[in-house]
Amino acid sequence: MTAQKNKESREWLIPEEGQKHLKDIFKGLKGDVHLVAFTSGDQKNEFDTYIRRFAEELALLSPKIHAEFHTVKDEAATKYDVKLTPTLLVNPEQYRIRFTGAPMGEEARALIETVFLVSMGQSGLSAASKQLLEELKEPRNPRVFTSPSCPYCPGQFMNAVKCAIAKPDLVSAECVDSDEFPDLSAKYKVGSVPHTQYTDSFSGVGMMPEERFVLELVALKDAEQALSDRGMEAKPSHEHGTEAKEYDVVILGAGPAGLTAGIYAERSGLKSIVIDKSIIGGQVAVTPNVENYPGFKNVGGMNLVEVLTAHTREYSNVRENETVDEVKIGKRIEVYTAKGVYSAKALILATGAQWRSLGVPGEKQFFGNGVSYCASCDGYAFKGKKVLMIGGGNSALTDALHLKNLGVQVTVVHRRDNFRAEQALQDALNREKIPVIWDSTVEEIYGDAERIKGVKLRNLKTGEDTLHECDGVFVAIGHIANTELASDIGVHLNEDGTIKVDRGMRTNIPRVYAAGDVTGGVRQIVTAVGEGATAALSAFEDIQNPYWKKRA
Repeated sequence: MTAQKNKESREWLIPEEGQKHLKDIFKGLKGDVHLVAFTSGDQKNEFDTYIRRFAEELALLSPKIHAEFHTVKDEAATKYDVKLTPTLLVNPEQYRIRFTGAPMGEEARALIETVFLVSMGQSGLSAASKQLLEELKEPRNPRVFTSPSCPYCPGQFMNAVKCAIAKPDLVSAECVDSDEFPDLSAKYKVGSVPHTQYTDSFSGVGMMPEERFVLELVALKDAEQALSDRGMEAKPSHEHGTEAKEYDVVILGAGPAGLTAGIYAERSGLKSIVIDKSIIGGQVAVTPNVENYPGFKNVGGMNLVEVLTAHTREYSNVRENETVDEVKIGKRIEVYTAKGVYSAKALILATGAQWRSLGVPGEKQFFGNGVSYCASCDGYAFKGKKVLMIGGGNSALTDALHLKNLGVQVTVVHRRDNFRAEQALQDALNREKIPVIWDSTVEEIYGDAERIKGVKLRNLKTGEDTLHECDGVFVAIGHIANTELASDIGVHLNEDGTIKVDRGMRTNIPRVYAAGDVTGGVRQIVTAVGEGATAALSAFEDIQNPYWKKRA
């Protein structure tokens, strides 16, 4: 009765819709999960308050979850070697999994997934990853530095969690909020997240496929070097003996185009699966605010992704963090990944695009240590600091406004004397009084062993070079289509490197379609959604009435 009264009377941190969603997830819990939280004891500390409330509410949502609270001065802190607060441990008697810092943003997703895996007592690792992890004979204590708005961070931390569950005697997993602990972040030179510190001397930047993470955890080397040492190819080979899982349509890419294709394929009666090598949502997931998608006056990119994903999951199987190694075209189309083989009648390529780099000296050197392509991921690290935003399109101005909102001193650098971005974004930039350096390109990014110090800019009208001091450089100068898989199977490309399609999103290869940013044209969420639907409907039509057989 007391617990029920507490549920009804408290002011919830988790919104009502979220409560319902978590209750549904937690119905599948098998074993008990113990959340052990440590705080400083300062009742005014907002991070301490958050972690206490969040742990309490999770416990109220399932009888399988139990919350326990201590201060850093308690004996329990010594027992579990807790020195920083707030800290949250998950089943500390069984595993060494901890969240250092309050999981106030995207990290909360990782906590929920951790709770589920721990309760099930299963790592969720692929067979290939398990095989690699069996080689580990020495302890590993990876720390994954994250930020609240980074959608890639939870996936990288979950790689560590899965290893910690699979090898609790050898592997720990720690999620560190880089914004809450700037001194610790500075110690390991965290400039871009997710940043994984495997040891004091070996680290990695960015989200990795699960198998790559495990390989680097075991070898303490970059995956390419580790594979070279083993006399293997640059990417793990698939098991050709694996039995194929049969679908009508395999969709590669879980951005708006791929997710929509999954919905329309299933509604047409086609069994589908959506596979993405990274996180669900594509570029939208790292867009701070979307203001031009019909039906939403203003919506966070990740929030829009969650709506799209939830809708798609009602119909289709959606898998993320699964890299495709090879596609074979035969009587059926076969898609090979490290986790299995998928056989289908049709293939939809919705592989999107990746950020275009500047290609100037210093860019690679300072990537992850001052150079970033993701304002949502890394903006928090530059609060109160000076940065340059390079670009003049929608993405550049959206990111500049996001950085300004975070308290970053941002200046836009554009190679022309006018923007290509929507007028609404230009007006917002003027309202926020964000300075612009016109007619200029970046010639070099310079600094020392510790950090960026500035950039050399060239004025394209005068030819004059000038130095501009800054703490960071954010790049948003367009995208390059991800067409490697398309090229491998002989799909024709346009001159700009995008996939060539007809009005039905058909490629030159029968049963192979493409949609979204990978096809070029107007790169907007609304067009990607339309193209995804068109590709799925074309696949349905062609499977029913194979046009290539009639031609033959």
